Amino acid sequence: MSQLTPEDELQLQSLLKQLLQSINDRISNAPSTECAEEVLLHLEETDKNFHNYEFVKYLRQYMETSLGTVVEEEIKNLTKGDGQHAVGSGQDTVVHSVTRKTRESAEYQQMMQALKNTMVPVVESLISKFEEDQLRKEEMHREAQHTQSNTQYNDCSDSDSSFNQSYAFIRQEQLQALTENLDSSKPKEVRWEALQALCSAPPSDVLSCESWSSLRRNLCAALTEPDLSDHVLQFFAKSFSSSPLNVTREIYTSLAQTVESSFHSLKVPLHSSGIDINRPEISRLVKQIRLMNDFQKEVTTFWIRHPEKYMEEVIESTFSLLAFHSDSASSPRSVKLLEPLHLLALLDIKATWFKKWMHGHYSRTVVLRLLEKKYKSLIMVALQECIYYKESCENCKEGKKESNDQQKAGQISFYTETELEYALFVHSLSVLGMLLIYTNGRRLFPVKVHKYKDPVTLTELLVILINIMYQHPKASHRDVSHSDMLSPSGLVMEVLWRLCERTECAADCLHMSPVIETLLAPVLALLSGHKTKLKSPPATLTLIADVLARIANTNKGLDLFLHKKDLMISHSQRTSAAHVIVQFTLKLLNKQIPGLSDPEVSYSLCGAFIFVCRQMYNTCEGLQELRPYGLHKALATSWRQIREGLQTPAPGTNQGLNSDCENTLMWEETILDSLLNFAVTPKGLLLLQQTGAINECVGYMFSRFTKKLQVSRCEKFGYGVMVTQIAATAPGVVALSSSGFIKALVIELWSVLECGNEDVRVVRPKPTPMDPIDRSCLKSFLSLVNLLSSSQSVWELLGHQTLANMDEYTLREVPTSIPDLIDRLIAVNSDAKIHSLFHFEQSHTFGLRVLSALCCNLDTFLLLESQYNICSMLLQRQKENVAEMANGTGEIILDSLSVERNYVLVSVSVVGGPSERKLPPRSIQEGDDPFPWPMFSCYPVPQCYALELKETDQIHSDPELNAFLASAEDISDESWMEVCRSHYRRIMAKTPTLLTGEVLADLLEMIVSRLSNAYSECFFPQALYRADEKTVTSAALLSVEELGINICLRYGCFLKLLRDDAGADLTLLMKHMKVFLSSHRVKSTSRLICLQDSYPGYDWLSSTVFLVMKGDMDRALRLLLDLSSLLVSAFIWPARIHASVHVPLAVAESGIGPVYWCTAHYVEMLLKSELPLVHSAFRISGFTPSQMCIHWLTQCLWNYLDWPEIVHYLSTCVLMGADYQVYMCVALFKHLQPAILQQTQSQELQVFLKEEPIRGFRVCDYLDFMEDLEHKYRDMVLTDMKNICNPVD
Repeated sequence: MSQLTPEDELQLQSLLKQLLQSINDRISNAPSTECAEEVLLHLEETDKNFHNYEFVKYLRQYMETSLGTVVEEEIKNLTKGDGQHAVGSGQDTVVHSVTRKTRESAEYQQMMQALKNTMVPVVESLISKFEEDQLRKEEMHREAQHTQSNTQYNDCSDSDSSFNQSYAFIRQEQLQALTENLDSSKPKEVRWEALQALCSAPPSDVLSCESWSSLRRNLCAALTEPDLSDHVLQFFAKSFSSSPLNVTREIYTSLAQTVESSFHSLKVPLHSSGIDINRPEISRLVKQIRLMNDFQKEVTTFWIRHPEKYMEEVIESTFSLLAFHSDSASSPRSVKLLEPLHLLALLDIKATWFKKWMHGHYSRTVVLRLLEKKYKSLIMVALQECIYYKESCENCKEGKKESNDQQKAGQISFYTETELEYALFVHSLSVLGMLLIYTNGRRLFPVKVHKYKDPVTLTELLVILINIMYQHPKASHRDVSHSDMLSPSGLVMEVLWRLCERTECAADCLHMSPVIETLLAPVLALLSGHKTKLKSPPATLTLIADVLARIANTNKGLDLFLHKKDLMISHSQRTSAAHVIVQFTLKLLNKQIPGLSDPEVSYSLCGAFIFVCRQMYNTCEGLQELRPYGLHKALATSWRQIREGLQTPAPGTNQGLNSDCENTLMWEETILDSLLNFAVTPKGLLLLQQTGAINECVGYMFSRFTKKLQVSRCEKFGYGVMVTQIAATAPGVVALSSSGFIKALVIELWSVLECGNEDVRVVRPKPTPMDPIDRSCLKSFLSLVNLLSSSQSVWELLGHQTLANMDEYTLREVPTSIPDLIDRLIAVNSDAKIHSLFHFEQSHTFGLRVLSALCCNLDTFLLLESQYNICSMLLQRQKENVAEMANGTGEIILDSLSVERNYVLVSVSVVGGPSERKLPPRSIQEGDDPFPWPMFSCYPVPQCYALELKETDQIHSDPELNAFLASAEDISDESWMEVCRSHYRRIMAKTPTLLTGEVLADLLEMIVSRLSNAYSECFFPQALYRADEKTVTSAALLSVEELGINICLRYGCFLKLLRDDAGADLTLLMKHMKVFLSSHRVKSTSRLICLQDSYPGYDWLSSTVFLVMKGDMDRALRLLLDLSSLLVSAFIWPARIHASVHVPLAVAESGIGPVYWCTAHYVEMLLKSELPLVHSAFRISGFTPSQMCIHWLTQCLWNYLDWPEIVHYLSTCVLMGADYQVYMCVALFKHLQPAILQQTQSQELQVFLKEEPIRGFRVCDYLDFMEDLEHKYRDMVLTDMKNICNPVD
């Protein structure tokens, strides 16, 4: 091939030309020579016809002829007799190794040299022919191109054609000649021809030539000449798109300097009649600035790859051009000149270029530094434009403006001075809006402004913007400059929204008294009965409500609304924003504000202000402030009026019924949604229940839940927290059940657990689940645990419900209720149930995990055991799961189900805190002994699960305490309690083990007796209990209570507090309590199951007192009777206040106890302020602190704390005050905070809090913390606790 004949050369030229013609489009579209080379190098990857080209076939055949022998030899050398590959450690395959060896061979080097010698003359011949053809074509079309020169590039800024030119090679000598021909001294015809040739050359060749500096100066000079400017811009456009920043920044800065010089020389005045952008000199400037603006918006994508000085040159040249206004800034506005900012605002009215420059930290730092040091006048002008626009709005008459709007209708290329100023205002506002969202941008304020004595601060700027919004609340339909997209109110709202979304921005800009006062000024005026200066009050007030809602949605904004009293409502009275807003909302609801009572107006406006209130009352602290206004009652009244109107439409309204009815239905949904959001907090849920609309609200929630709609535009999470909160109460779970929510949840769970996606074609087999709860089922599992967390909810769903226990289950039979789910997944006690499950082991494990979470609540376990004999069923399944040995004995087979059953049996059979019982693991370990813990199929439970009690150094007496108790009769009640509390703090700090056993029993008995005999301390009437023996002994205990007695006896015997024969005394005490408490309960007409019989559950407080008194029934009864008259009994003794006559009948029949709507409510409030991370963790998990508070406190912390800490909890609440129950719960969450944060990440928070005891917690360690909480919150918490007899007013 080295001796190529002319025929072979012609053939190769033909093959190569054919290849180039086939890929001509790809090469022509490449923006540079380098990109064209990349196209050729990667042609095999991108062209599916690559191997069909004749030139490629020729090359492949030549390579096979030259290297075929070498490749075969290498393959033989790399293959052993045993078939293994002798490949080095650095190679993966034989192919890689053969390729490397071949490329290193001498034959390969010879082939490449021969190929190069052959192809070089072929390529040179093609290039020569191409240049000849190109020159001939240019000569033929020169005259035709000259005649079209005035129209070919009429709008050079849209120079798409410049990116589609075929490339021609150009020599340095030619470029030097073009540079000389472009000199301003040359004739225009010569310069024009030089520009034509330059536009046809590759920009990379031009920009890298030796004479580029001179060429650039000549090009900039040509920019000022009308006949040449468009061609220069065409070349610049091509250069911008294909050259690196180190070259394009020179072009850009030169272009900026040329434009600035043009403005200095032209000095176009802005007359009231306006300007025509089709004027040649203005049109030329518009095109140049547009090209600059396009570059400004694109340069951010690549300037980070270049030195910062290049970027700084681009930014500074831009600011220098825009600072042209400084020469005429002090001129009267009547002789104001056209400025670069005017044209830039027309081309990029919302300052997209500035937003992109401020987006990245790399460029933002330079921008802000230059603005601060050299170009602060730009900020001053932007601020000045906002001030001018606000003043012009205030001075402008509406009628005159409308006439002007009509005059300019239909005009396209002509802009009046007003329109130019408005475009500049929009551009300035966009720039200021971007500055405000960054810390260093806000530090540029205050700014000195012309005609203002003092510099304008951030707060003053926000006030100016809000006043602009007041002047133009909605767009003018005839005014092009006031379109919906660019209306003043829309632009201002955009800025305010961005500020609201950022905590620091909102704190620096919006959370200021003047801003809030400006926002609420129209509201205060209307509340006072005065008229406002607003052009459109309904539209303006709606915008105000939108901003207020976004401010209230943040923690700092909410705190500002609730607690900062800086709004003047009279000459000597100030109030907070929250009170003003709720008062105005109530007046809107009651249609008491003139001019705003029209239904079409009032519905949307009232809904907007209700939404502001909603951001406040869906928090505990917000509800605390708004509750006295009775907003829930007003909403409920409006809802009832709507329902009555829909049911009985007025006669003669058939024609407009459809539209009116649609508006009314939307208004009804707004009210239901607003009422529903009361359910986010415990006390709010009670208020919602008292309105009587809870069923309708939950039904509305379920309709949105099924459509997967967002809770609101301000809510980051879904309905999870709200559903959990509602499910914590009896009326709430009944509403969930009637709405269809529970049925949908059960069906979805069954679908995920049993059905899966097996109807979809299997591409990849589904892996066998390794976790007890598969990830696909985790969401359904947690939803079910949240739903059934409260024992009262379980009683409503399962009370008096039997299991189906059918002889046969069809595979299509899907459970639709909680009893059905228990029957199919938990109580799997027959072959029919086993065979009905597609995934028996996985599904039954799921059911056992649910059962474990349920049984952590002792009252729930007692219900399940009394109705379904859960323990007997589990023991029977363990007994059946035995592998018989040859000697007739057998051991329980070790599998996942037997391990789960063993865990549940131990957890429900052994009572105690973290140091009193040991729960077995729930997984099988590796090794010789995979599960060292004994399993059992009958009682008693193996002793290893009950830990031995630790022997502590008992201090049987404290001299100071003994002396104090002995002198009790000589001290007044109030002084005695204070001294007693000081002794209690001292002993708890030094020797907390002293306050156990007989010492604590005596102290507790004396405290309760002293308080109950003090008139000031008796909150409820003193107990006059005189039950005869016959009545007590004949009282029948429920099976739940009998099971609870057995648990208490086992725990008391384990603690060595009770004798073996203490059962009779405990039973008698429980009968006494049942008779006593039943006489203090209302005769309920409610359908709730928890109100049909006695207290739904077991009285754990009475059993705790019985153990404290070491089984002395008389002492325990006397203490309980005395305790019943104290306020603290309503909170630490749930059975005592259940359906009590001491609370309003409506509250008693609600089935919601004060532990929920008072204690748990304040726990959530304090968590948000004291432990914000814990509060956030609960929100993320969809769980609520109130659920755990009810769980812990209802069973008196049994199974969660050791016995000494349980009695310390009891004594602390009785002695220190009822509010210490709240502080105790907060202390528990503080102790658990590290674990809560960790478990939230693994989505196991609910299960962890329910199934794990609280390890390492001691009341004495957190007593100081609880005292600090007392100093901060007692006035609020204890006051509300004392309001237990009237909680909803």
